[in-house]
Amino acid sequence: MTLPVIHRVTTLDLVFEPKPWPFAQARHAEIEAHFAVKAREKPIWNGRILLARDPVFDGERFAASYFEADFASFLAWRDWGFPDRSVFNGFGMGALRACDGAFVLGEMGRHTSNAGRVYFPSGTPDLDDISHGKVDIAGSAAREVEEETGLRPADYRAAAHWDCVVAASAIAMIRILDVDVTGEVLRERIEANLARQSQPELSAIHLVRGRDDFTPAMPRFVTAFMEAQMTK
Repeated sequence: MTLPVIHRVTTLDLVFEPKPWPFAQARHAEIEAHFAVKAREKPIWNGRILLARDPVFDGERFAASYFEADFASFLAWRDWGFPDRSVFNGFGMGALRACDGAFVLGEMGRHTSNAGRVYFPSGTPDLDDISHGKVDIAGSAAREVEEETGLRPADYRAAAHWDCVVAASAIAMIRILDVDVTGEVLRERIEANLARQSQPELSAIHLVRGRDDFTPAMPRFVTAFMEAQMTK
């Protein structure tokens, strides 16, 4: 298995360039059939999302070109082992870090497409993240943090840089968000927010202070990011 590679950047230059996706066009019937099976397993919505091509790391700048696709095509592409290697899932993550150094991660609920996985608040960008021809990953990450945890930008300090973790067909653009409370207090605050929701996206909150807190439910790119922070 190829280990994730981490690029630290200060500039995200992510343009929206509508182009067809040959994979989705050529395998449309198979994709629809696959989605129908998945939809019978749990309720899912075939919304519009953004995927990307042509990643370039140039010093402190990361550039890529995004295009529109439907969730059904994304799901099939993911479940079938990423057959189109020219495309990647480029998404933002908010790495919540408490004042005692603990990272705060969420466990995805059973009703989600990534049930049981444990990682930072995140989500594949969608059409709402396009602004003036650019994809606003900072805005996307802030929205996901608020939706999943209830925390707003005023509740944390966002780092000036992004750690872009390249792993297989994904590039996670991770930004540290420092919160001025301890890990236990932050977990309790998020759990209280989840308790007020009828169907929260997260089913549990995990604190990570060291490698002993890693679990198999955490994607390798997430643990690679945290390992890099722990060695500093």
